[in-house]
Amino acid sequence: MVDIDKLESDARKHALKAVDLDSKGKSEDAVFFYVEAAQALISVREQLISGRQEQSKTSSSIDLNEIVRLIHDYIKRAEAIKASLKSKPTPSLHLKNTSEKGVERARYLLTQALDQDEQKQYDTAFKLYQEAITLCLNEKKTNDNSKIKEQLEKIAYQALERAEELKRTELNSSSHIRLPSPPRDEIIQQEEQQPLDIDQTNINIIDKRAKLSSHELDVLRRGSKINGRDYVPFFNIDLRERFAYQTPFVDPHGPLKLAPKQQTHFLRWARPDEIMSEPKMIMALSYFSIKQDLISDCSFVASLAVSVQYEKKFNKRLITSIIYPQNKQGEPIYNPCGKYMVRFHLNGVWRKVIIDDTLPIDHSNRLLCSSTTNKNEIWVSLLEKAYMKVMGGYDFPGSNSTVDLHALTGWIPELVSIHHDDSTFDKDKEFDRMFERFHAGHVLITVATPNISKEEEERSGLVSSHAYALVDMRKIGVHKLIMLKNPWSHLEWKGNFSDYDTRNWTPELIKALNYDPKLQVDVDNGVFWIDYNSLCHHFENFYLNWSPSLFSYTSCIHNSWPARQGPVKDLYNLGDNPQYVLRANPKIRSSIWILLTRHITERQDFAVNRIFITLFVYKNGGNKVYYPNDIKPLQDGVKTNSAHYLVKLVTDDNDSNGQTLYTLVVSQYEKNVDIYYSLRVYSTCQFTLTPVPDYYNPRYQQEITGEWKEKTAGGCQNNASTYKNNPLYQLVLNNRDANNYIKIELRAPKQFQVGFEVTCTETKVSNAPGEFHKTESGAYRSGFCVLTLDNIPGGTYTIRPATFDPNRESPFFLHVASSHPCTLTKLQ
Repeated sequence: MVDIDKLESDARKHALKAVDLDSKGKSEDAVFFYVEAAQALISVREQLISGRQEQSKTSSSIDLNEIVRLIHDYIKRAEAIKASLKSKPTPSLHLKNTSEKGVERARYLLTQALDQDEQKQYDTAFKLYQEAITLCLNEKKTNDNSKIKEQLEKIAYQALERAEELKRTELNSSSHIRLPSPPRDEIIQQEEQQPLDIDQTNINIIDKRAKLSSHELDVLRRGSKINGRDYVPFFNIDLRERFAYQTPFVDPHGPLKLAPKQQTHFLRWARPDEIMSEPKMIMALSYFSIKQDLISDCSFVASLAVSVQYEKKFNKRLITSIIYPQNKQGEPIYNPCGKYMVRFHLNGVWRKVIIDDTLPIDHSNRLLCSSTTNKNEIWVSLLEKAYMKVMGGYDFPGSNSTVDLHALTGWIPELVSIHHDDSTFDKDKEFDRMFERFHAGHVLITVATPNISKEEEERSGLVSSHAYALVDMRKIGVHKLIMLKNPWSHLEWKGNFSDYDTRNWTPELIKALNYDPKLQVDVDNGVFWIDYNSLCHHFENFYLNWSPSLFSYTSCIHNSWPARQGPVKDLYNLGDNPQYVLRANPKIRSSIWILLTRHITERQDFAVNRIFITLFVYKNGGNKVYYPNDIKPLQDGVKTNSAHYLVKLVTDDNDSNGQTLYTLVVSQYEKNVDIYYSLRVYSTCQFTLTPVPDYYNPRYQQEITGEWKEKTAGGCQNNASTYKNNPLYQLVLNNRDANNYIKIELRAPKQFQVGFEVTCTETKVSNAPGEFHKTESGAYRSGFCVLTLDNIPGGTYTIRPATFDPNRESPFFLHVASSHPCTLTKLQ
């Protein structure tokens, strides 16, 4: 729920900051805070008018007319300052000198040492105190400035005083012997700990499995190497990552590869304190201030914008929580030592990415990467650099916002295609769903245009194949309006309800939205209103990312699918595909969402992805599925080359009294490479997720190559005189058990309709549950058929494979898998 008191507090804070900066002549920063104060007051006004929240005590002190007056005053002052800045030369920056930077690093070393000290990490704290002292002494030797020397002496004294106290405590302690600890490498950490799964603040109950299996850990290890570099899973111990150093941190992986447009303007890599007077991690979160530059990552920048809008609107840390180092309040902070850690959800788990703070600049000291309009703010540039590092460099091959937002937030990705001629896309229903969930804080939304011509771009004001952030949705009378932000921070929509529209804007709409297009027509910041009908006409996709907090239960399995396992195409046989049983226990009508995520580790997968995956869902009692179309899938998967595929289920009302079993089947188009994947289920009811039981021991498998030729091509039972001439095989289960499990598969060229008959000729135990005299594989099928026999007695059986028509000559493979030792031999 939107906190109106927080909005008013933000407005007051931003306004005070703006006036203070304005009075000190810091005009550019003042403009930003005036606009932010106005934006916060606009949100306060919206909440009061809409009635979404009762007017609070603090809000009641300001009436609506006063709010409107302040909004106009702040915007008017911001525009006046911007106009005056255009006629003035750019002021020179006061950059910190080498000595001032040394003091800043020393102070940060001391701060980090005190933090470790407070956390009782005394060994680490002692080392940091020592380094702070050493840095102060070295800086003091080379400095003649008395003020700098005084600052260094003060820092050194504080560090020395506490270090000596720790040393005295150690000497006086006789309770234990202090010996050095062995190094802790990545493998040991992974064996002892489990990677962070999903944010536990975002979901009520998580998977209760004590540990991931060794195979799952191996899958996650393999998913760590992305574009040739290791991005290991994020562990709790990583919250103690070291960030303080005597000299600025340098990423051992070296600088990122630049995009072609960057290379054209590139001068050098620079740290923030080389081009900014007072670098800050975050001055004030604002989607207005975010701007994309020379990198083709509009989907990523749009993702940042909607995340920031959510964080401000609902006062919940979403995007700022993934950047480190952080202060005690969990806020990311500027590090004068130049090292940062970012946490992304990649390949099934949260992973850590380490970067330094060097950024590409041109000859005018202008950043050649995404940033904000606040010239001292670096969070956007650092987040982008970390993500581009994972992607192989700034020459980003492109993505979509569901993928990027999932990496940034872990929220569940869903793609909704806007098909004008598709009855499955209910335009009005989709708007109502998004509207309700957007204002409840349950979903982040971006939209994207299709490939359009230059002429259409010029006419509409939209950019071809471009992502836009959805930052507001309104229903006013019959109008459905949406506010979008172009990541470029310029170029806006020119159609209905744009700033250029003189037909649709009415005084009532202008008042309701507190938006005057006449005042905005000369302000090209890339933010604009568009009506829903126009959006559906000109845009191609909605990209939705849903909060995991919508679900009370979740579980995940990480697995692999070797290319050698099963046929290249699964048109006839799904038996070799990975399959899982989902046992849901709904007490009421429940929602179950299933997310299949393929692990991507190479740049080529992002640029030209030729691997298509999907998920079939069958409501068949949780049994293994062999034939794709014998039972109509509850959800018939559409293969996609995206990393994510989402299936949404709703349990039937008549399922609410008991257990509902589904079979989930992973599928791939023309399988030719090993794939690694994560299968996660989110549910509003309790459930379990397990692999489909495999009763067959790999040691007890038999396969024979046979053929139908000349006389032995006898055809099916319809051909009574020749059927007996078909090849005949004997299967012996030499035991007296009544719980034998057998699977018999017959494979032949797909142009042949094949089947087989099984006859029991001798049993060694009576009254077995699965005992039979004669059975068969069922209807004759193209190239493949299978029969499973459960709980049959030990004994002797014959198997007679056949084609449907006689005189159809062909080789075939007869494969038997068994839970017990068996022998398969040819009789004729």
